[in-house]
Amino acid sequence: MAGKRLEKMEENRAKLIAAARKAFAEKGFAHASMDELTADAGLTRGALYHNFGDKRGLLAAVVDQLDSEMAARAKEIGAERAGRDEGDMWQALLGEGAAYIEMALDPEIQRIVLLDGPAVLGDPSLWPSQNSCLAETRKGVSLMVENGIMKPVDIEAAARLLNGAALNAALWVAASDNPAEVLPKAVEAFALMAGGLRATA
Repeated sequence: MAGKRLEKMEENRAKLIAAARKAFAEKGFAHASMDELTADAGLTRGALYHNFGDKRGLLAAVVDQLDSEMAARAKEIGAERAGRDEGDMWQALLGEGAAYIEMALDPEIQRIVLLDGPAVLGDPSLWPSQNSCLAETRKGVSLMVENGIMKPVDIEAAARLLNGAALNAALWVAASDNPAEVLPKAVEAFALMAGGLRATA
């Protein structure tokens, strides 16, 4: 019985997140109606409050889902850009950072994660999804330092600076008047800055 109830709660959460994702992408957080959103999910406001506390809590769940998807997609693209040679960790790191920044052009990501997210939820570097992203970067940096690909730098400092640079570049692209024009500048600067950490061959 408890298992079925838990399953139903998870199903309701997923429905609300999907409906909110659509509403926030189309109308923005401020203009998305909770009544319309819950009606689209086939649920009541009570279900929203029970699962997320309020509209802000629902946004946090949507941002967490999207930001986690961004990190996974960036990792995948980074690996592809590095080619089949799994040993090319440096190219994978640069590709991953560039891919994350490039996602600032995706209208859904731009509006929900990079514009409404920081405005409503505060500093993105404190979001739980960013912490898991940082943990992955930390692993990669540690491996590169061990293998002499990266200079013998403090792992935590390098991981935080690389993560912060990609995140802030994406925020800059999303908030600019001409994101498509700003994007190549942000990607180039990220690569040049990261390059300072690379060990000389």
